[in-house]
Amino acid sequence: MNDQPLSLQAMAAPDGTCYGCGCSHPSGLHLQSHWHADGIHLVCRHAPDSTFSGWPGLVYGGLLAMLVDCHSNWTAMAYHYRHEGRAPGSLPRIDCVTGTLNLTYLKPTPMGFELLLKARVEGEVGRKSRVICEVWAGDVLTVTADSVFVRVDTEKLKLKAHGQG
Repeated sequence: MNDQPLSLQAMAAPDGTCYGCGCSHPSGLHLQSHWHADGIHLVCRHAPDSTFSGWPGLVYGGLLAMLVDCHSNWTAMAYHYRHEGRAPGSLPRIDCVTGTLNLTYLKPTPMGFELLLKARVEGEVGRKSRVICEVWAGDVLTVTADSVFVRVDTEKLKLKAHGQG
């Protein structure tokens, strides 16, 4: 039996198709973000397989960026739900997109470790929210990120992207 509560992705977007965090992507990573016991951070764990090697023995930097992007976005959305006193998945759905994604690669990230991503919203929860994220390989901090996520209406965004809005 699994005592782990449902991830934010499973509660708020079970139909999600993002390669990194979409529950319904047929071959995606299916990342799962959960509130940490401290009530401040969201955490996500991922063990990259050899498909995502960069240099021999190291995790590909682009994968690290994707992990940070997905987990940080879910952090922003989770804070919005909490800020509004609503459960993830309640309607209307809350969606955010990446405004800026700023990573600093502090040290090489070795393959063979389960990575821990730990993120929080810094400052106010608003249309644009700043998210701070860390990537840990064991007890080594390998990546930090300081990014902005923007709350959007995804239907309007989709129409605009296709020249219809």
